[in-house]
Amino acid sequence: MRVSLGYELEVRGRTREVEQRAFQNVVDQVVLGDELGFDTAWFVEHHFTRGFSHSSAPDLVLAAISQRTARIHLGLGVVLLPFQSPIRTAERVATLDVLSGGRVEFGTGRGASPLEYQAFQRPFEKSRQIWEDSLEATLAIWQADGEPVQRSNEFFEIPDVAVYPRPVQVPHPPVWVASTSLEGYLAAARHGYNLLGMTMLKGIDDVAEDIAKYRQCLADSGFDPATRRIALMIPWYVGQARDEAADAVLWYIRRQVNLVTPPDYYDARHATHRVLGQLAAGMPAEEAMATLREHLMVVVDDVEGSRKAVARIAEAGATDLILQCQVGGLAHEHVVDSMTTFMTEVMR
Repeated sequence: MRVSLGYELEVRGRTREVEQRAFQNVVDQVVLGDELGFDTAWFVEHHFTRGFSHSSAPDLVLAAISQRTARIHLGLGVVLLPFQSPIRTAERVATLDVLSGGRVEFGTGRGASPLEYQAFQRPFEKSRQIWEDSLEATLAIWQADGEPVQRSNEFFEIPDVAVYPRPVQVPHPPVWVASTSLEGYLAAARHGYNLLGMTMLKGIDDVAEDIAKYRQCLADSGFDPATRRIALMIPWYVGQARDEAADAVLWYIRRQVNLVTPPDYYDARHATHRVLGQLAAGMPAEEAMATLREHLMVVVDDVEGSRKAVARIAEAGATDLILQCQVGGLAHEHVVDSMTTFMTEVMR
């Protein structure tokens, strides 16, 4: 089980000082994560999500981190491909790969926010097609190895140009696809892409069923499932400040579920369009935490409880665990303690 860090870059407060401190803290945390042995630091891309996520330019944050770290991989989790030309995606990701000495993990996705599509002037109803076309064009640029590429599309144009720089990793960084639905899992499997998931919407048991179907689809599509990675991102705290962590987690979740749940998302277990994470977020605090912990949507526990949770995640079929240690404005010192405890005690 590879263990990584995941960041939304929440800012719990409205002053510029709080916002700037949040950026400084996450950079310091990843530097520590590099020393502790975390595999990758993943940063999301969101726009217009005040408080919940100020990570609108994750490649720039990761570029700064690349100059202060030596071995930890740098995960774009994910680049929202529909909102820019594949030329810019290829250039910026390759530049980060060069600056980091070949440590980039290239996560891709289409996003789930109609507001983002409105602001970037893309039709939300065509999001999957734009994403697929943009990803194909980005990979084609890298595979061309500096030779000209031509693509003509309703939403972008590549007019027979050579794009530089080229990434250090040949032919390109590993490709990951983020999804919260079985449909997205299977789309990733048909192309042989690694998978970025979460337990927040369904809980670990239903996610395990989807992972099994992803693996089967990989095999049916001619890919060896043993060569593909499956990462689950989960808010996680291990330590003594569990009351503070629970408060931070609930603050985060009550904002998160409405942003990542597609409007047509259906969860058969509850026979409702309000999925499990949304139901828990609307409960009283104590009941909500009990539900979230039961289904491993979050982990707020001691060392032994965390070990049991890791084992359960591995049994579900995940190869990678992405810890959201910095969540909901949890104090920096608690985050650092949790990171250290996890790597020195939970994983020993």
